[in-house]
Amino acid sequence: MSLNEELFKRAAQVIPGGVNSPVRSFRSVGGTPVFIERGAGSKLYTSDGRELIDFCMSWGALLFGHADPDIIGAVLKAAVDGTGFGAATRREVLFAEKLCSMISYVEQVRCVNSGTEAVMTAIRLARGATGRDKILKFDGCYHGHSDSMLVSAGSGLLTGGLSSSAGVPAATAADTLVAPYNDIAAAEEIMKHSGDQIAAIIVEPVAANMGLVPPEPGFLEALRALTHRHGALLIFDEVITGFRFGPTTFGALCGVEPDITCLGKIIGGGLPLAALGGRRTLMEQLAPLGPVYQAGTLSGNPLAVAAGLATLEKIGRDRFFERIGNPIPGKFQGLELQQKGGAFTFFCRKGLPRNLAEAKTCDTAAYGRFFHAMLERGIYLPPAQFETAFISAAHTGADLAALTAAASEMSSDGNGQGDGISAEPLRRLNEE
Repeated sequence: MSLNEELFKRAAQVIPGGVNSPVRSFRSVGGTPVFIERGAGSKLYTSDGRELIDFCMSWGALLFGHADPDIIGAVLKAAVDGTGFGAATRREVLFAEKLCSMISYVEQVRCVNSGTEAVMTAIRLARGATGRDKILKFDGCYHGHSDSMLVSAGSGLLTGGLSSSAGVPAATAADTLVAPYNDIAAAEEIMKHSGDQIAAIIVEPVAANMGLVPPEPGFLEALRALTHRHGALLIFDEVITGFRFGPTTFGALCGVEPDITCLGKIIGGGLPLAALGGRRTLMEQLAPLGPVYQAGTLSGNPLAVAAGLATLEKIGRDRFFERIGNPIPGKFQGLELQQKGGAFTFFCRKGLPRNLAEAKTCDTAAYGRFFHAMLERGIYLPPAQFETAFISAAHTGADLAALTAAASEMSSDGNGQGDGISAEPLRRLNEE
């Protein structure tokens, strides 16, 4: 038994499923999850002593790769002063000032510890500000694991959503309406019938939790117009997209300004930090100034904001977005590559999906074979078809060449032998 397998066996005895977040379990791709000892730059080093080129990057949080010296230095310096106070600090002021300066339409931010917390607070703020209860979200967009967001499409567009998790009250799910992503007609129909009850429309401006699915031209603009027309708020969940495609939010880059922006991952530099932000008059409805309550002992933790501030300052100094956004070269039989900037997904289907229903037609078994074949060749991709992979500033040309070579090899093996993805299911896709 390898050390990796031994650790997983031990973990399963004391942690549900052996992991602290479900996607780490490898249930979607099969096999035993890898246990990581350390990371450096673009590389991961496993408990079994393997070196892997990491294209997961802590699910997109590590824009500058693992153990970036500037970020680690800032955290070490902060740690010497103390790991937490439960009180206001100078560092969180500097962090908030920097974040607001980088997003033109954000005047105030509230720091929290995770993307789930940011969205949960944004939803509560929207409901408190509008006096309405219902929320419109889009199928396939993930907004954390708070009750009202663990909802999938109901039996009809004008009915409440259905809980996608045990433990979510039916009444809570009923207040969340669901439309297909990129389907503005469906959103318009819902708003036509329920617009006066809807507090907010929430959306990932670039969907990244059904694989990478960009918005179609005009989709985000139409949502902005809809919310204005019906007196609802527009929430952009930029936990993944914020600072991923440029030195600001995707909303700022595409020219669509939401009322509330949720941020996470990159802004924490790999530490637990997230935030929500918006115009001053809206944000000041949060406690202690307003009636919408939110609190957290570790919110604005000094280590986290030190890492976040170092990251934001580094983003402001370094010009690297064009380099990490270069197209991944190569042709991959049986795979469709969707890439936007430093984010990408290999879809095991014919044609790129535009919504969750189309993404669900992917051959997930084939993706499992592809994942393990790539892993054997030293490439670590997300262990699930419907997650997004990421390129960091630490990735080199050699890293990208290794990715391309391995993916090309796996997808072009015409004999269907071995563990490559060109086994029968994907070969059939190519022939259709």
